[in-house]
Amino acid sequence: MRWNLILFVFFLSTTVSAQIVGNITNTAGEPLSYVTIYLQKSYSGTSSNDDGDYSLTLPKTQKYNEYKISFKALGYKTVSYNIAPTSFPYVLNVVLEEETTALDEVVLSSEEDPAYRIIRKTVEKQKENLKNLSEYTAHFYSRGMLKMKNVPEKLFGQKISDFEGSLDSTRSGSIYLAENISEISFQKPDKFIEKIIASNEIGNDNGFRINNAESLNFSFYEDNVVFRIPLLSPIASTALHYYKYKLEGVFYEGSKLINKIQVIPRRPYERVWQGYIYIVENDWQLYGVDLYTTGSELQIPFFNTLEVKQSFKFDVENNFWVKMLQTIEFDFGLLGIDGEGSALGVYSNYNFTPKFDKNSFTNEVISFLPQAYDRDNKFWKEMRPVPLSAEESFDYIRREKIQDLRQTKPYLDSLDDVGNKPDLLSPFFGYKYQNLYEQWFFNYEGLLPVINFNTVQGWNDNVALSFNKWYNKKRTNTLTAKLVGNYGLSEDRFRVNGSVIRVFNQVNKQTIAISGGSKPTQFNDSKPISPIKNTVSTLLYENNHMKLYELNFAQIAYGQEVFNGLHLYGRVSYENRQPLFNNSDYVFIQHKNQHYTSNDPLAPDNFNSAAIEEHNILKSKFRIKINFAQQYFSNPDYRYSVDNEKYPEFNLVVTNGSFPSKKQYEFTQFEGRLGQSVTFGNKGSFSYLFKGGGFVNSDGISFVDFKHFNGDETWLGTTRTYINIFNLLHSYEYSTRQAYFEGHLEHNFRGWILGKIPGINTLNLNLVVGAHYLSIEERKPYSEFSVGLDNIGIGKFRMVRVDYVRSFYSGKSDSEIVLGLKFLNILGI
Repeated sequence: MRWNLILFVFFLSTTVSAQIVGNITNTAGEPLSYVTIYLQKSYSGTSSNDDGDYSLTLPKTQKYNEYKISFKALGYKTVSYNIAPTSFPYVLNVVLEEETTALDEVVLSSEEDPAYRIIRKTVEKQKENLKNLSEYTAHFYSRGMLKMKNVPEKLFGQKISDFEGSLDSTRSGSIYLAENISEISFQKPDKFIEKIIASNEIGNDNGFRINNAESLNFSFYEDNVVFRIPLLSPIASTALHYYKYKLEGVFYEGSKLINKIQVIPRRPYERVWQGYIYIVENDWQLYGVDLYTTGSELQIPFFNTLEVKQSFKFDVENNFWVKMLQTIEFDFGLLGIDGEGSALGVYSNYNFTPKFDKNSFTNEVISFLPQAYDRDNKFWKEMRPVPLSAEESFDYIRREKIQDLRQTKPYLDSLDDVGNKPDLLSPFFGYKYQNLYEQWFFNYEGLLPVINFNTVQGWNDNVALSFNKWYNKKRTNTLTAKLVGNYGLSEDRFRVNGSVIRVFNQVNKQTIAISGGSKPTQFNDSKPISPIKNTVSTLLYENNHMKLYELNFAQIAYGQEVFNGLHLYGRVSYENRQPLFNNSDYVFIQHKNQHYTSNDPLAPDNFNSAAIEEHNILKSKFRIKINFAQQYFSNPDYRYSVDNEKYPEFNLVVTNGSFPSKKQYEFTQFEGRLGQSVTFGNKGSFSYLFKGGGFVNSDGISFVDFKHFNGDETWLGTTRTYINIFNLLHSYEYSTRQAYFEGHLEHNFRGWILGKIPGINTLNLNLVVGAHYLSIEERKPYSEFSVGLDNIGIGKFRMVRVDYVRSFYSGKSDSEIVLGLKFLNILGI
């Protein structure tokens, strides 16, 4: 494997001048894109671009040989040419005729559509077809693109940028264009690595990497093809239960009979495909794929459609069909913002008998050679297997000029002059003062967005100032300083706290933070009740669930990933805790049988004394997080972790209180956490989270240091899942200083059940079930069970979930309808 890579790099570094070039059109003279061009008896191949242009590079040592070149596109007749070039570049223009399909009369008289026989034969051969592709190496070229169309200048009153000069006068243009040349290695069932030899990127896809090989590594021979969620393959072992088929026609490629089969979903919105597949008679293998699905099936509401095309060629030596070309195209739209994207993958130089050893595969699934980003235009012109279209070439040149211009001081200063001008609304909604050339900015967050209400402070507001500094162009080395002032009107108290955070890199995420000051904070430091939820619950329903104490503190914290999958975090703080009391009984709507409770979580009717006395303590907290078999992408500046759903995440947390103002407040707490999310094909996803722990020397500790559980009594959910919360548990009813255990289970069937019910399946809803359990030493267990509907909404807005929750505790039972508004979580509420 290592020598293959060295030879590959050496090959790329040599001068290559033997190229066959040309243009491909149909009989009407229209250019044909994504035509597969390949040399017979080899794995050398390429594809045509949007203009129909192609370029097939030949090894220099073989450039004057005779060649047989084939041109293949779904829907067109495959043609082959014998050539013997005497000079280069050798020009070969090609016209492809549309494929004509026919159905034999005997076939048409069959009672069952003959497509079903073909599908059954192909399904019977599923294991053998997968075995043929059980391991290999290959050279891989990919290209990814994202375009925006008619982007409005403002949305909800907020200005939308021009994506660093990507948009033209019509507010349209390509915001991301990238290409890679790499070597890939694969071994069943799921070992995959990509070593990127060369990378050329303009724009930013925010780490999405739509053109990496792993994202494009899927096979329709598998039961499920996974994008955001698994979609059932038309030739899966259970496909006949989900699809109908129709034989559209047959044609020959050489001596091979090809069946063109239409794929039709039996039921709408059932995580399936539609379109056409092409299957080789007797071989029972794929010749081509032309399938699409919709945003509804993918449950990505802003997606319109996603189309996948694959083209295969016959490998005489190994006697099976191998994938040479794959394209993914999608379009999307939301709130007047439309766009489209594509990902192209060209496979060549397969080796189906690699000599893998124990070092061939690591957890680093994507890596870059140090010189990958340094390839010049000459290199790309010679080595790029698919020429850039005229539009792509223009975009590369334009964006390179724009990027060079946008790095100059005069240009950046001009942006500062415009952006630094305040307006009349700045005091209320915020203001930013920036120096782009020096890479820093000040930010004032404004008064209006953070006005809230609680019974301790009454109406309260935050005033926040921050300073941000980047120490390199990649913005991986950063400094953030923040100062927050908080004033409560009824309490008539002003508090200030601040922090300085230094992030040294984005490889091991080494971070140090210093903070201190004074602030009102919840007894449960997980802060399960957001200020806005508490404001609504308090003023409208007279339910003041948020309970606060005053924290005066000085803290230092540190964290980093020590090595892959092992993360260490630690913090030490000196804390002064003071009790707080209600200072307001203001309410919008008074309820006859409802009144505010005190700020004492242990005694709701005790308005005279508090849950804690003022005290000091030195508190330390250390956490070890282990992501077993964690995979990651890496380049010289970043490392992106990838969840491996085969293994759980484990956390061990040790919290210690020492040197308190009263000896009784000393304690040590241990807690373990185990969580995982697993996808069960098209049957949905299952998540669990278990926590357990206990205390040492905890008889007299402060209520602040009890173990508090995430109860939410507001009947309003905001998170995507409820895997770390009890929806009906009173916030502090089960708080403990003894041993405890809690467990959360949730399964989202993602249409597997409701998608089979006529009428209901058109609503594209997801059935979700959950179970939650809590046990502490001094009380009987508490449990919750829920059943709900997710993906509720209209059109592309499907951010609502509704659950019926029933709880059981101490022989009692309670129930509630919980309304989940997931968009509130996106808004930070």
